[in-house]
Amino acid sequence: MILQLTTTRNASGDVVQPSIPRQALQILIAMFVMDTWQYFVHRYMHQNKFLYRHVHSQHHRLVAPYAVGALYNHPIEGLLLDTVGGAISYLASGMTARTAVLFFCFAVVKTVDDHCGLWLPGNIFHLLFQNNTAYHDIHHQLKGLKYNYSQPFFPIWDKVLGTYMPFNLVTRPEGGLEARPVKD
Repeated sequence: MILQLTTTRNASGDVVQPSIPRQALQILIAMFVMDTWQYFVHRYMHQNKFLYRHVHSQHHRLVAPYAVGALYNHPIEGLLLDTVGGAISYLASGMTARTAVLFFCFAVVKTVDDHCGLWLPGNIFHLLFQNNTAYHDIHHQLKGLKYNYSQPFFPIWDKVLGTYMPFNLVTRPEGGLEARPVKD
């Protein structure tokens, strides 16, 4: 049924994919819708003491994020953030199932990268997105729990609503880089 809402067929009954520019626009719409949904639900899970304690705190047991930890969360959180947010993004953008597969695969890879804890030179996600590994690492630090809620693509809502915490990448004496909040 849902597939029929986002699929067009030609006279022969074959499914017709939209043009590449239309698919790109649909993916951008889905990214904005997903970001909007996840920002407000994620922020609410931090502000509501019951939801934080019994649901979202499971994800924050990972003080130092790692890639697989991106998907380490309570089932209710997975349902609210990912499943419901994904369904809304899919329907609002009008994507076909094929375009949705590309979008959701990209979103999962991006989310895993955001939690990998590594700032790798030449990482395409770090070049294209301000919301990246270092950005989300700040959120997982104790000083950042009330900041940088935006995920998985753009920091729009954090910047508009005053929950953005700037950071610097600092070279660690033992090697590598560390994201540190900018002091006021």
